[in-house]
Amino acid sequence: MSDRAAAAEGVVGACAKLFDTRAMSISGHGNFSCRLGEARMLLTGAGMSTVPRSADLALVGFDGVVVEGVVTPSTREIVGMHAAIYRCRTTAAAVVHTHSPHVTAFALAHVPLPCRYEALLRHGQAGHVPVVPWAPRGSAASVEGITHALELAPGTQAVLLGNHGLLAFGPSPAAAAALVVALEEAALAELGAASLGGAKDFPADALEAVASSRAASTARPG
Repeated sequence: MSDRAAAAEGVVGACAKLFDTRAMSISGHGNFSCRLGEARMLLTGAGMSTVPRSADLALVGFDGVVVEGVVTPSTREIVGMHAAIYRCRTTAAAVVHTHSPHVTAFALAHVPLPCRYEALLRHGQAGHVPVVPWAPRGSAASVEGITHALELAPGTQAVLLGNHGLLAFGPSPAAAAALVVALEEAALAELGAASLGGAKDFPADALEAVASSRAASTARPG
């Protein structure tokens, strides 16, 4: 299987997970990309109101030039924000943008999503998810805001786009999709916990404790 075919298979499978888990918004709007080479990405060329097919993916340069496939004008707007992630996070292999309902509530309120749900630790998201101030989607101001947020929060694997939605990334399409699901669960749980007095913070060494527990479990025979 070629690198492109494997990347396409990964993106399609990850998109299916997002729809299967209902992490997508009612409209299903979103877009997904996978890094392919030094300065190119495989991108859902027309958004993804449904699970895309491999044929729906386009090969696009970080500069926005379409190398292969078709990219709609609306999707072309978001190339810059995906490219910003790849440039700032060299280990990121996949980027996903969704309007996941409960996470988006935090984005609309301009409230960072706290890390108080253990699943986030297990995905490496040990700090709050910062908010990028609103700017028109795909604009230079939006891209600059994303870059600045990533510089200020070097450990984050996601940002909230103010008044808009979520932008998350990971070392593979599957990992990026799994993180989105965990973030949506965390946002839902945070909102639910508010009626019970609010969610409580982890102890300071929570991330290390989870990592140690997982390492011990992996090393245990049988």
